[in-house]
Amino acid sequence: MKILAAMSGGVDSAVAAARAVDAGHEVVGVHLALSRMPGTLRTGSRGCCTIEDSMDAQRAANIMGIPYYVWDFSERFKEDVVDDFIAEYEAGRTPNPCMRCNEKIKFAALLEKAIDLGFDAVVTGHYAAIREDEHGNRELHRAADWAKDQSYVLGVLTAEQLKHCMFPLADTPSKAEVRAEAAERGFSVASKPDSHDICFIPDGDTRGWLAERLGAEPGIILDREGNKVGKHEGAAAFTIGQRKGLNLGIPSVDGRPRYVLDIQPKQNTVVVGPREALDLAEIAGSRFSWAGLPPADAATPFACHVQVRAHSDPVSALAHVETGELIIRPDVPLNGVSTGQTAVVYVGTRVLGQCTIDRTVSAAPLAAH
Repeated sequence: MKILAAMSGGVDSAVAAARAVDAGHEVVGVHLALSRMPGTLRTGSRGCCTIEDSMDAQRAANIMGIPYYVWDFSERFKEDVVDDFIAEYEAGRTPNPCMRCNEKIKFAALLEKAIDLGFDAVVTGHYAAIREDEHGNRELHRAADWAKDQSYVLGVLTAEQLKHCMFPLADTPSKAEVRAEAAERGFSVASKPDSHDICFIPDGDTRGWLAERLGAEPGIILDREGNKVGKHEGAAAFTIGQRKGLNLGIPSVDGRPRYVLDIQPKQNTVVVGPREALDLAEIAGSRFSWAGLPPADAATPFACHVQVRAHSDPVSALAHVETGELIIRPDVPLNGVSTGQTAVVYVGTRVLGQCTIDRTVSAAPLAAH
């Protein structure tokens, strides 16, 4: 097969590409230039897709003896990921830029270009597995190493995209084994730290970054009863469930900490309350997709597990589709979940599908969203 290996400059993608070469495929490496500041360098484990990462990827490609290219996707990345991130915060939602990047860049723009150029599939270093059912239909599953499992961020993949994806690290028992293999192959990235945080905010100061782009107009903080309990310097910088940095001038009557319950950007108001007020009995989204074949009868509630963050534990739930929404009702209330986040639905180890959360229903009437 003719394979395009997406090489981020990290150890996982380098080893994934090497395994594709070992399997006898015709492999071409490509690094995606996503930053609009080409002089940007990596700082420790923060950020990704920098000049340094590009050079690391090229060194690995040279050792493998495969062609290597850099594709400039910076404009598409800005429009589909960065601008979307800003717009979601401006609307009072909490987006997941990694999900948008996988959906719009790595498995839409990249895959589309790869197929147009005659490639059969795209290889990445994600820890996830593709299995086939008894009829040969492809399904997305968790990786063997649950501690490194990345199936959550791939929940946006469609059945058609899964036909052209390869994840060679699926059955690798641990990240340590991948690093050991990279060292044996002579890859300089063998001990390179994993990237974390939002790649286009490498210093980790999301609040400051947003303030520069959205402005920071002072406003008030209210409790659930509508009483003023503090002031803020800009509602867009807050997230649902946030506890720190609230600077409340009036303590709660019971002395317990308060959390952000709601963000009202039009009123420039933030609402706070007790932790239990964050409990949600239902989440739903009209922007949903299936990772492979959909349920035979999605209108009938079916048992599943839902995961709302990349590293959170899955929660048992019932889900169904009604009036154009994927509606998920967890058996135990979810806490601190915001609109804009992604809910990924699993049946066993299989990723069934996902939705971007558009609305939530509180377990406590006073905290209704």
